[in-house]
Amino acid sequence: MERRTFKTFGLFATAALITAFSACQNKDAKTTETKKTDSTTAVSADEKIVFVNSDSLLTKYDYYKDLKVKFESKSKSAQADMQAKTQAFQREVAQYQQTAGSLAADVRKSTEERLGRKQQELQTYQQNAGGALQNEQAAENEKLYDKVATYLKGYAKEKGYKMVLTYSKGNSAILFADESLDVTSEVIKGLNADYTKK
Repeated sequence: MERRTFKTFGLFATAALITAFSACQNKDAKTTETKKTDSTTAVSADEKIVFVNSDSLLTKYDYYKDLKVKFESKSKSAQADMQAKTQAFQREVAQYQQTAGSLAADVRKSTEERLGRKQQELQTYQQNAGGALQNEQAAENEKLYDKVATYLKGYAKEKGYKMVLTYSKGNSAILFADESLDVTSEVIKGLNADYTKK
């Protein structure tokens, strides 16, 4: 359950970041030429398109790291709670099975019905707990998206960039980009500075 939760969380976060980065496109009708630079120089003001490595951003953005720790803790707690409830139910079923032969038919029937209801309640509880955790993650992903998008809009405006693309190894529309266009470190530094202010 925990691995699936975090895989889902990672996919949501990555999708949120990809959307955030592409949302920073300035809808200016002017076309601009990009000037080639060697990878040791910084991005010049003439270059209006830059990219951020979303893998690095996720591993180095303090807000995301804090979210990950928070949801690991919540997931472990929910898993432990569910395991305790399941074990208690299994003990009750085992106890019934040991005494079932000596019980009257009507007592057996009512006990089996009660255990059936308990099992359904347990399944409903598990579904509701999982749904509540997913809803909370979705809300946090929305906040993550908003933080990154807001920062990148301001960053792009300040630097004069027309577009901020995202790059993720094995899952990217960018097949090649000169390293001089990579502004990941600068963006991470700015995002972390904003996060520590709050």
